Amino acid sequence: MFDSLSIAVGYVPVAISFGLAAVHADLSPLMAILVSMLVYAGASQFILVSLVASGGSAVSMVGIILLMNLRHIFYGPAVLMKLDGQRRRLPLFALAAGLTDEVFATAVSKLAYRPAQEREYWYAGLQLGAYSSWVAGTAIGAVFGQDLLRQSPVVSQALGFVLPALFFALLLEIRKIVPVSVLAAAAAATSMGLFLLPPYGAIIVGMLAGAFLNVRKG
Repeated sequence: MFDSLSIAVGYVPVAISFGLAAVHADLSPLMAILVSMLVYAGASQFILVSLVASGGSAVSMVGIILLMNLRHIFYGPAVLMKLDGQRRRLPLFALAAGLTDEVFATAVSKLAYRPAQEREYWYAGLQLGAYSSWVAGTAIGAVFGQDLLRQSPVVSQALGFVLPALFFALLLEIRKIVPVSVLAAAAAATSMGLFLLPPYGAIIVGMLAGAFLNVRKG
């Protein structure tokens, strides 16, 4: 859980802003917290709230959030490969439930340096720390933070840059283990995709481009 602190530093402000966004969209504080507890999808939760506020259908909500998180199909096997070669100590559900972009980036860069017999428990602790910080941040934003942010425009504006900054920090962390050409291909494909597709579609295009190039290089 100590190793999850770097994730928590980025999660808490974003989660606070999500709690505020959810309350502003007429969700109750309890409902906002339940969304973070049960959906736990980071940036996708902001899209979910906007769809709820605009009266989107349940089918469209499920479909869009599913597409935005389709990349996790690739995350799971990549993490599992680093846990193989040892007796399974935790059920696969426990290893999958807390997998996020930030947890994935931290895990793939640090798992190899952990003793084999400790990897599953270290990974579970990493997930638990990240999950707890996200839910706690949501609770702060939904229950306590509304008045504070109204009185502090600077803090309110700064929260909008927290999520991009977190992803950029993760990119710097994994660039040592991912070929530059793969990162460049993913960035180029995502940028081009933004001209033709919604953001979640561009993310999927970039992910597939990077994965394809990495397979070709392997």
